[in-house]
Amino acid sequence: MSGPVSRSIDRLSGAGDDRYVVIGAVILSTFFIGFGGGVIFPILPNLGVILGISPFMVGVILSANRFSRLVANAPAGILVDRIGTRTPFVVGMFVQGFATLGYVVAIPAPVPEAWFLTARFLWGVGSALVFATAYTIASDVSDGGSRGTSMGLIRGGVLFGAPTGMVVGGVVSEIGGEIAAFLLATVFAFVASGLAYATIPETHVEGDARESVKPWDVDTSVPAVTVGLINFAVLFVYFGVLFSTLVLFLGENDIGLLGFDAQGTSGLFMAITVVTAGLFMFLGGYVSDLQQSRVPVLLCFLGILFVGFVLLASADSAGTLAVACLFIGAGQGGTSGPMMALLGDLTDDGRMGRAVGTNNVLGDVGGGVGPIVSLPVTELVGFGPVYLACAALPLVAGVVLLGGVYRQTGQFLPGTELPNL
Repeated sequence: MSGPVSRSIDRLSGAGDDRYVVIGAVILSTFFIGFGGGVIFPILPNLGVILGISPFMVGVILSANRFSRLVANAPAGILVDRIGTRTPFVVGMFVQGFATLGYVVAIPAPVPEAWFLTARFLWGVGSALVFATAYTIASDVSDGGSRGTSMGLIRGGVLFGAPTGMVVGGVVSEIGGEIAAFLLATVFAFVASGLAYATIPETHVEGDARESVKPWDVDTSVPAVTVGLINFAVLFVYFGVLFSTLVLFLGENDIGLLGFDAQGTSGLFMAITVVTAGLFMFLGGYVSDLQQSRVPVLLCFLGILFVGFVLLASADSAGTLAVACLFIGAGQGGTSGPMMALLGDLTDDGRMGRAVGTNNVLGDVGGGVGPIVSLPVTELVGFGPVYLACAALPLVAGVVLLGGVYRQTGQFLPGTELPNL
């Protein structure tokens, strides 16, 4: 391996402590931006009640950030491979901060739908830059023996902040109102932005190696598309369906916790799934580093995700719903670290930004289509059939995984130290 990427890694390879500092800086920054994002999530699905917006429009607002990422993900990945990681990461953080401020303006605005849509579109652009850089940084400073752990830690950074934000957002919105919750989210988003500016180094290119960006130069390799399709399935059922329908499911079934109504309770149950996911992101990545292949770990957690949605389809109390959320969180989180590490194992370092962009595009299609499909369909057929249909998608993703890795490597269980093919 040669070129600007290898030279950047060489600067870190002699100092293991520097790698931990870099990973820690990314985790801390994404933790705070995740907190800001978590605060708003119990509120957004309930905009129909708060502002009298139709379920379809609520779904569009929820999905807007993912659709803007569809446009921004691939250019963000290309940008990272051309100019490096630090500038796109910091800019992305600040864009998300200003987008969160837009929620505050939206509530009293004459046309709140337009403000929410604009804010969500901006958030998507900012998060495209952050995600493309965060995973590329993890790949840059890791090797096959530590990549799963690094990916799991960074992917869990947002999710460890989000559950706290979800709980706080649900509680603050009930006590102080939606504007107070959005203001709190804005403060934390800008704290994350300042932290990123002060701490994130360049890991990907030398200053004299920067090249012009070609928007059409995306990664359509077998590893990128395979991992992206798995990401599609997981994010469709998790963010696209579960998070978008949970508050409505709680209201219809009259399930509550600690005296909160559906909006406050949804934040608590979302936090259960996200805390569990965050823990299993690290565990899944760490275990995959210890194994000869990441594929068995991925298949195991896809199976756990399947079980979680089967349990969710029959949940009728706070207890049964909590168990389902634990399985779903474990399944979603456990796939994340090994999935991104597998992408890093099979992708040349100089194209990792592009590969992450492709992965994020397909994931955002899943997360974006989910609310638009699930909200109207649950009104027609109910929650049970929708959740059972979601249970089938992780099984399909397992088949895609096996087919993709076999086509790329000629093996169903490729090792973690294979050369980039």
